[in-house]
Amino acid sequence: MNALQQRRCAHAEAITEVRPESLDTCPECVALGDTWIHLRVCMTCGHVGCCDSFENRHITKHFHASQHPIIRSLEPGETWAYCYVDRWMVGGRQMTVEVSNFRS
Repeated sequence: MNALQQRRCAHAEAITEVRPESLDTCPECVALGDTWIHLRVCMTCGHVGCCDSFENRHITKHFHASQHPIIRSLEPGETWAYCYVDRWMVGGRQMTVEVSNFRS
């Protein structure tokens, strides 16, 4: 993490590897019989939810319920992360999402 990111987001330093509860579905959308657009993962607990481009906004609802500050994209080729508390894009490459040998 560079110096500017450290000034803007103190939460990123506490993030370690997480194991997503799903890699290809939003479990809450599935339970509703609904669809989703893009998936995000909570970098505190591994909860997976749909993005804010869809009406359900499950990952944002997870933040409001849990106060877990950082999410990361689960989309192929995307490594960005976002801190809800600081409203700051966080360098995502150092935040590891364990995907090997895992299927939802």
